Amino acid sequence: QKTKQLFEDKAAAKATSSWSHTFCRGSSHAGSPMDAGELEVFDAGRCTDGYQLGLAVGQRFSETIRSRMQVDLFLQEQLLPFASTAAGKQLLAALQATNRERYPRYWDELVGMADGSGVPLLHVILVNLRKEIRPFIPKKDHERREEEDDDCSDILMVSESTAFAAHNEDANVALLGHTYVVKATSPDGASSFTAYTYAGELPTCAFGFNSNGVAFTLDSVPPAIGEVAAGAIALNFVSRDLLEARDLDDAMHRVCSPGVSIGHCYNLMGVRARRIVTVETASRNRFAVHETGPVPSFHANMYRHLQVEQVQDENSMSRERRAAQCAMDSKEKALAVLGDTADDKYPIFMTGPTLYTLCTVLVDLDEETMTIYRGNPKNRDAVRVVLPMM
Repeated sequence: QKTKQLFEDKAAAKATSSWSHTFCRGSSHAGSPMDAGELEVFDAGRCTDGYQLGLAVGQRFSETIRSRMQVDLFLQEQLLPFASTAAGKQLLAALQATNRERYPRYWDELVGMADGSGVPLLHVILVNLRKEIRPFIPKKDHERREEEDDDCSDILMVSESTAFAAHNEDANVALLGHTYVVKATSPDGASSFTAYTYAGELPTCAFGFNSNGVAFTLDSVPPAIGEVAAGAIALNFVSRDLLEARDLDDAMHRVCSPGVSIGHCYNLMGVRARRIVTVETASRNRFAVHETGPVPSFHANMYRHLQVEQVQDENSMSRERRAAQCAMDSKEKALAVLGDTADDKYPIFMTGPTLYTLCTVLVDLDEETMTIYRGNPKNRDAVRVVLPMM
């Protein structure tokens, strides 16, 4: 299909009349079992700028994006009301100024996505900045709806015989049916990326890879309120920037250098170098780096290497205790652990009522593939899509 730029401003149309009308050449990949309205792979092709990429994604997934905004209770009940207050407007203005200045092309992607999907730009901005806004929403009374944190689990291992990262992508149940995979080529045609994406958000707050041989998965690490820097760089922009990394060292620089509002855990992979590095970050330019070795490691949603004040998350601690009881020294065993449901209250593989494992991904550095599983990955009938990374 061809996605054409929509010119509402005649002057802008005249100024760009020498350009080709085919700014993004997009296609949807059919044929896999996950394409039946569950996980679609959209190739936006090579776009001239950030706005055109956002526009193509917004147009292609307009119904999915609008649906996600409608069912997102945290957006409707907390983010939007807070954005109308004096404190909310001040915080939003600071976040917009900071992130737009550092990442203008990615900010343009948000604008294009809003235009393409027909969703108000404010809604798109709010879901992309939700983690940076949430700590500042006042707790007024017992009726306040608490949003569950995204809870992901990772198993990492690099030995002489195997090198992999296995990851559960866990999120609020409202995101079921509101994700897709975006593929895109850089404006200069030098590289491309593939990213599992939440509807209405930048690629990607989840996991992805690029043609430079850089891949990553992400884990949230909710900080204590005293660790949050108001109006600073937002996580969605940092992870979007990761998709542009030239190599593993460049990826580490991109996650360690910004002055972020809240911290995060980045499991960074160099496919050619056959390395996996976990980088935990926090506000005020703090970070810790841990190289993955032959002893498999499990990471949930608490800091393990960086010493900062953090929320004691019982869900995360329970998953870590359960993983410590299991063998994880092969891809098959790691997938079995990520499919574990032994703990009724805090299972590693989540099936609701609030948190849900949207999918499981296996990044195999030796095979140079990323495999996405829908359904419990320990079951042979789990639906899967295999994406070549190189």
